[in-house]
Amino acid sequence: MLELYHTVNSVCAQKVRIELAEKDLDWESHQMTLRGDQFDEAYLKLNPNGVVPTLIHDGQPVIESSVILYYLEDCFPDVRLMPKDPMGRVTVRLFNKFIDEYVHNACTVLTFAIAFRTRFQKMDPVNRESYLSGAPNQKRSDYKRDVIAQGLDSKFCVEAVGHFIKLLQWIERATLDHDFLAGDEFSLADIAVIPYVIRLDMLRLAPMWHSYPHVAAWYERTRKRPAVERAIVSSMTAVDRAPFEEISVDPWPAIGRMVEQA
Repeated sequence: MLELYHTVNSVCAQKVRIELAEKDLDWESHQMTLRGDQFDEAYLKLNPNGVVPTLIHDGQPVIESSVILYYLEDCFPDVRLMPKDPMGRVTVRLFNKFIDEYVHNACTVLTFAIAFRTRFQKMDPVNRESYLSGAPNQKRSDYKRDVIAQGLDSKFCVEAVGHFIKLLQWIERATLDHDFLAGDEFSLADIAVIPYVIRLDMLRLAPMWHSYPHVAAWYERTRKRPAVERAIVSSMTAVDRAPFEEISVDPWPAIGRMVEQA
């Protein structure tokens, strides 16, 4: 039996839901709010990092989205999402490593600066600080504090844009001669990356790849896959879409200047 603790808007959870959909696996959903329930004692016993997703397989928890991707591939290999050739498998692992080490935090920074900032600014300062100080990863809380206070003027935004530019350059090179990131077949590399590019689009930052034609083609090809549609787009309710639809100031002029500086 598979269970997943997740939220609709978590890019890490989106990766896992795409793989579950691609493999056509049945799973039980445990929706989190991430408004403090991720720090509940019972949940921290499953995931000491206090984040989503957490996969439960026959009662055993598996944490960290990239680890979960590999775990599901090992357990359910009938629908293969890892390339057969060693270099293709290296490519999958390199994309996942880059996402984990650089892009995920960059995504958090830009999402908070552009879409989530208003909600946090409206919170009672004491409650906001209680939420941030209660997180196990205080370095990420420091990033959030700064972008909540400074918005796109945060010192972390330029660095975040730089990481995304590097990701787009990787995608462009990988798809010069192939439809997908690790070859001619859809793989865990594409699953790891597509939620982050969709997030850029939702943040109104699609101009970032206007000079990368292969990125644009890969994005359209990958975004239209039924599993991606099912795991991300069709899963979103009006409440999930609201922070992105309510962006009141076009972020592109500021981000465009950062792109020029990077």
